[in-house]
Amino acid sequence: MLNTSPSSQLPLPFSPTSIEKKLAKIPLPLAGILQRALEGNVPNEDEIEALFHAQGTEVDALLHTADLVREARCGNTATFVITRNINFTNVCHMGCQFCNFGVNKNAENAEFLNTEKVAERAQEAQGRGATEVCIQGGLHPDMPASYYGELLDTVTAQVPGIHIHAFSPFEIWYGARKGRTAYRDFLADLKARGLASMPGTAAEILDTQVRRQLTKNKLSTENWVEIIETAHSLNIPTTSTIMYGHIDGPKHWAAHLTLLRDIQGRTGGFTEFVPLGFIHADSPLYTQNPDKVRTGPTRDEHFKMHAIARIALQGYIDNIQASWVKMGPDMASQVLRAGANDLGGTLMNESISRAAGARHGQEIVPRDMVNFIQHAGLQAAQRNTLYQQLAHYGRTSKPEPQLSLIDYQRSVQVSAAYSSPQSIPVKVSA
Repeated sequence: MLNTSPSSQLPLPFSPTSIEKKLAKIPLPLAGILQRALEGNVPNEDEIEALFHAQGTEVDALLHTADLVREARCGNTATFVITRNINFTNVCHMGCQFCNFGVNKNAENAEFLNTEKVAERAQEAQGRGATEVCIQGGLHPDMPASYYGELLDTVTAQVPGIHIHAFSPFEIWYGARKGRTAYRDFLADLKARGLASMPGTAAEILDTQVRRQLTKNKLSTENWVEIIETAHSLNIPTTSTIMYGHIDGPKHWAAHLTLLRDIQGRTGGFTEFVPLGFIHADSPLYTQNPDKVRTGPTRDEHFKMHAIARIALQGYIDNIQASWVKMGPDMASQVLRAGANDLGGTLMNESISRAAGARHGQEIVPRDMVNFIQHAGLQAAQRNTLYQQLAHYGRTSKPEPQLSLIDYQRSVQVSAAYSSPQSIPVKVSA
């Protein structure tokens, strides 16, 4: 558990020189892309790839532009959610190369929680102020398709006010396949039993060639897109993600962002975009191929990914999350001034990143989240899953939010309506 104090504001990740002066000093094609972004226009796929190749002063202009676009789209408030991750089983027989979370069902440390235990953890989370539980698990070979619905029944019966954010597209693929039912029918049943939203994980990189190396294409790009769009058509909102820094590169990143933007243009169902840096330390992908696989993103790439996502997705997906679990709190705070506007969740438990070698712990309490946001020079707010603000702390919190004082609404009526893309020009002053 971390506890820091925002004794001073973190330095900006870009220089204080005006954006006009910066654009005048970089190559015209790149300056044009950034100028159009400031006017509310999104770059095409080739232009997105060009932004990922930015260097030196070009990166400085890129990050500054992203910060201005973030302010235009989201104001100067950054958010967080109080949540608990519940991984109901660490048994998985899929063998994805990038993941060290799954174990064999006969392993000594194999775990498979019954639905009552999951509900008990959800109730504990609510008692500590959580408005959401994020429920995911491995693909256990002996798990019946009925488990997913039964889990929802148990949690909603015992913790009726909690928002259930659960089941990745891979789990939906698995459950529907096991139950020999269509994605739509499977998802509609889960929604009727309490599924409120879904994590858009299992996306990794939405490129067929890369996915074959990461997952043996067990969940194809086409399957992922179909499941996501089906969920959106049923008014089940989802997040969107990318995992970067392994065997991928700018071309794949640009195509991935463009595909997400296209999906959002059709459905409007993404609540946020979450870049997830590859954690290499204990991942088989790296340990078995150390000469071919990168050791995760560079610091520069972390900043670029969030900044370019802000520019490329503006008006489509306006919530860009910085993962403190992947990057660490200090870098995540700085990324809030390079395009991101959200720090994700307090978590309470997080096993997947830790299993792959992440070193940033499993929990940050609400007062820490407020401090990290204020450390970036922004106002802090606690939100629910669908980005409705529940509590606001400004640039300095008086008093600091304490766990014992958190008594947020247990049942928040959330709207399933989705906003359509809009163009908002950025006002720039010299």
